[in-house]
Amino acid sequence: MIGCDCAVCTSPDKKDNRLRSSILVQTAQTTIAVDSGPDFRYQMLRAGVKKLDAIIYTHAHKDHVAGLDDVRGFNYFSGKAMEIYGTEMTLEVIIREFPYAFTEQKYPGAPNIRQNIISTESFNIGDILITPVLVWHLHMPVLAFRFGKFTYITDANRIDEESKKKIKGSDILVVNALRKEKHISHFSLTESVAIVKELNIPTAYFTHISHQLGKHADVNKELPDNIELAYDQLTVQIPAFD
Repeated sequence: MIGCDCAVCTSPDKKDNRLRSSILVQTAQTTIAVDSGPDFRYQMLRAGVKKLDAIIYTHAHKDHVAGLDDVRGFNYFSGKAMEIYGTEMTLEVIIREFPYAFTEQKYPGAPNIRQNIISTESFNIGDILITPVLVWHLHMPVLAFRFGKFTYITDANRIDEESKKKIKGSDILVVNALRKEKHISHFSLTESVAIVKELNIPTAYFTHISHQLGKHADVNKELPDNIELAYDQLTVQIPAFD
């Protein structure tokens, strides 16, 4: 049994109970998940998701892809393959991680998955327009995604000027802020605040935060009025998809 006595992990505040980072983007017609981490099955059950049209991937690190096997439940009820979208590099890693899902002769019950390669060109899934935005996780290219005036960034510590232009004009930005101390491949709290100010974002939420950052309520007190920490099951109304 693994125990933990850190203040965040044992906090009675539900906003300190943090699973792996992911979001669900929904319209009346279309439901998309961004990433499928190790908590994917529980997150989908908790959110009551009965129909999932696609999963789009930021990158192929384990904490963002490990739950992909659990799409088989959606396969069963929809009778269709799960559409997944990612860069060629990301999809190559997913195939290596889940080879049994991509063989010509699949074992009965193996997940049914269809790959779609994306770059930084905008594309549609159903009635949702998605604009990928290149960011950097140290030396690793990662995709952020813009949906209308909402932009989601995870696992980044650098954003090039061309990508900043794609993000500008967003009303809402979700961006990673791992901890207060500088990190080799993630934005720190101070760096994330600076990004929000530089891009003149009206409302921002920080995600992909570690227990090292501190308690939700304590950290929120330190942030500007237009920024707060995200938390599990947070729901925001995304400005129109345009």
